[in-house]
Amino acid sequence: MDIHQLKTFVTVAREGSITKASELLFRSQPAVSAHIKNMEETLGLTLFQRTPRGMAVTPDGQRLLTEAHQLLDRHQKFLEEASRLRGSLAGNLTLGAGRNSSTGVVSNLLAAMSQEFPEVEVELQHRPSVRVLEGIRNGSLDAGFYTETGEDDAGLSTLEISNFCVYLAAPADMVPVAAEVNWKALENVPWIYPSGNSCCGRVARDLLDTHGIRPKRVINVDDEGVTRALIASGVGIGLVHANSTNPQENQGDIVLLSQVQKSARVLFAHLSCRIEDPVIAAVRSILATDNCTSLSFEDDRTLGAALIAS
Repeated sequence: MDIHQLKTFVTVAREGSITKASELLFRSQPAVSAHIKNMEETLGLTLFQRTPRGMAVTPDGQRLLTEAHQLLDRHQKFLEEASRLRGSLAGNLTLGAGRNSSTGVVSNLLAAMSQEFPEVEVELQHRPSVRVLEGIRNGSLDAGFYTETGEDDAGLSTLEISNFCVYLAAPADMVPVAAEVNWKALENVPWIYPSGNSCCGRVARDLLDTHGIRPKRVINVDDEGVTRALIASGVGIGLVHANSTNPQENQGDIVLLSQVQKSARVLFAHLSCRIEDPVIAAVRSILATDNCTSLSFEDDRTLGAALIAS
């Protein structure tokens, strides 16, 4: 039994699902199942009961789960102490990032970590902002980047990475540009926006409720870059991010109809209790440098689109 199997055990117990655990661990479902099976055979105990609702931890599994958490903590501290003794930083860092959460800054951070702290093993997981926050709180993520959700950030230490405003945008010539938007007329054109648990999804829902309209056709797209491309190609209207200081800059073939959110912040966060953690401190020191966070809004958006396309 090795440290990877312990991580699998803890993750399956927390998520209650082989499928969810495999996604978070970047392992196939058969590999996750094999880890659990090998542990049960080695220990001679049943750790989980398979139920229609997922994986339920048995009483024996629950008692061992506490020990597993402690072993993983000791393993991390062991690596940190070894790195301290040899004068270098080592360990594991699991980061979460929303798809629209300043991809350029995240890329710069990963490059800097690789160059300055090559013995730190970094894993990046893309999740909606709500799930990034959830992962930081439940320990499946060490830290993460997310667009602020309006949720209470008590217990978290945060750094503002960037900010943007949100506009309703349309293809050129699809909707007449006027001082006052004819909201009722917009029911008849296709709307492109993401699911309700994302930043723009919540903004879109509030916008529709405020003006009392229900689009006849909705296209759900969970990526601002793809939304922007669809708008530019004439598919419909939707919400896009724009530079807070100069929103009309570099908008290409789309027209901004109305500002729907004045400011949305992209934050980096971790649990406040981990402020002294050497790996977390290293990340914060890199983020504090100008070359990590000085990307322009357009540079960041372009890099994000390139990463998604690849």
